[in-house]
Amino acid sequence: MAEKPDSAPAKEKEEAAPAAAAPASSSGGFKAWLPLIIVIVLMPALAYAMTTFVLLPRLQKGLGITPTPVTKEATAKAKKDDPTAKRETVVMNKLLVNVAGTMGARYLLVSLSVAGSDSTFKDKMQEHDAALRDMAQGALATKTLADLEKPGARNMIRTELITGFNSILGGSLVEEIYLTEFAIQ
Repeated sequence: MAEKPDSAPAKEKEEAAPAAAAPASSSGGFKAWLPLIIVIVLMPALAYAMTTFVLLPRLQKGLGITPTPVTKEATAKAKKDDPTAKRETVVMNKLLVNVAGTMGARYLLVSLSVAGSDSTFKDKMQEHDAALRDMAQGALATKTLADLEKPGARNMIRTELITGFNSILGGSLVEEIYLTEFAIQ
């Protein structure tokens, strides 16, 4: 019984086919994981870039905050000016407004202490006193009783007043507002 000469090459082809398929599957493993590895590496960098260059500038623009560039000279000047920079305070007493939605039956009495460290802070506050009082009373008059009773109401009012005052004064002069008197009647 003689074997056919054509059957020997066919057996070699069958044995070679599984051997050739094995190396292809092992190199495909890394290629399958490559997109995941790229995403894991690039997502934190993309999140940082979006926060720094898109979200924060939009928030600062919306709040009226002008970002100051941080340089070595600015840092050195800030350290040098800190001991000599004196924080000035201007008091705004007895701002009286009707609480929104109460048809004049309830009112809000607020006294403020506005702080800033600019050398011309007090002069600018006195110069724009009428506009600042009008802005503060307008902002406070929009608050309903429910708004004023919320847990973070004082901080929300404080932030709104700082933004409004800085827009009137033309810069980031107002650093802090203290609500020294806050009474709802």
